[in-house]
Amino acid sequence: MEALGYISHFLDSFMWIEYKIVTTWDSLLVMHAPVTIKFKPGDQGLVMEVSSLFFDDPPAPSGEPGKPFDGLWDYEVVESFFLNSATSNYLEVELCPHGQHLVLRLSGGDCLEKGLELAFKADINWGNWNGTAIIPWDYFPPGVDKMNSYAIHGSGIGKMYEALYPIPREEIEEGQGPNFHLLEYFKDFWLKDIMGEDWNQPPSDRWV
Repeated sequence: MEALGYISHFLDSFMWIEYKIVTTWDSLLVMHAPVTIKFKPGDQGLVMEVSSLFFDDPPAPSGEPGKPFDGLWDYEVVESFFLNSATSNYLEVELCPHGQHLVLRLSGGDCLEKGLELAFKADINWGNWNGTAIIPWDYFPPGVDKMNSYAIHGSGIGKMYEALYPIPREEIEEGQGPNFHLLEYFKDFWLKDIMGEDWNQPPSDRWV
């Protein structure tokens, strides 16, 4: 476990890494069972598995399950961002318990491409939801070396924004709100830790 308990990180012979989101965006401890995100190796891409409480707030988006849904960040969602810190190119993957998703390619906060297709399935059972996505390799910017993950649920004044790597309390300015695109708070992440030292990230024509 990392300092201050922000992350639980496990690596075993099956080559998977697990993270738990235990803080809000502003470094307060969450008051419920934390969202768990696992990354596993896949032939066609990185496997992302989510396990979370199901808050059922806000209601489900109107879009078809299994399809991209613009503005998904306004709903109950778990997100992971994958960054090349040298170029500020990054991938954003949003997953919803109702089956919708949103994948964006960004550079320095500017959106280059939105609504990419994604193999993603989710199910809701007994107050919990689980989802599995396969993120194609060509979606990732070359040289990913940083990552952050987030979770959103709730409505109105009860809306909660949670972060794997939050903003330290002493760095929050008066009137500041949650912002998931503050790349300086992302932390080290290497795909080779999951895929193995002999693995090389496949090239992508999307980032030329």
